[in-house]
Amino acid sequence: MTHTLHRQGTVESLARDYTVLAIPARGFNSQGSGKKLQTIKEIFLKHNPVNFGDIKRGNMYNPGRDYVIAATEDGTVVHAVYQNEETLVEVLRELKEADTGISIVVSGLFDRVNESCRQAGLTRHTIEYSLGVHGATELLPEKPVLEISTMCGHGMVSFDLIRRLVREIANGRSTAEEAGQELARQCLCGVFNPGRATEILRQLARAR
Repeated sequence: MTHTLHRQGTVESLARDYTVLAIPARGFNSQGSGKKLQTIKEIFLKHNPVNFGDIKRGNMYNPGRDYVIAATEDGTVVHAVYQNEETLVEVLRELKEADTGISIVVSGLFDRVNESCRQAGLTRHTIEYSLGVHGATELLPEKPVLEISTMCGHGMVSFDLIRRLVREIANGRSTAEEAGQELARQCLCGVFNPGRATEILRQLARAR
């Protein structure tokens, strides 16, 4: 699983960004996994994620929470995003107790995730790293825009949309919260963190 690895930002900002994914293994436990994934969805929602989604059904902002929770197909991937370690620990504890046999991936700062696993009575199995972006990096947008866009691992949040929403916030035509949710609508699988995006958008609008 790599699409949540490329988030950028300061340690302070990334410390408010934890993505939890539940992923069945094709050919191993994918068949008949829908019911187990539904249980995991219910655990995710119990802890009030800032975003939540199913890669086959969308996210809580598009088309909406009720549609995403209504049914779960075998072999899909479900996601939730949280903004503090305390909640992450509680989610991991409950997932451990549920013992569904579905692989759980957590994206976040290594030391914070390791400590959260320890507090939940778990030992992490594997670490994956992002080696960054190589090539003509001078063509990339400004760093704060990248901090927002990389929260959608499939690249569905456009640079120009981020810039336009910053202008709308600065001109009083939108709030930072509304803009964060609009960006979350673009990231259909549900790994985008609208809470963290709101903070960055507000800072960008103030700097204009």
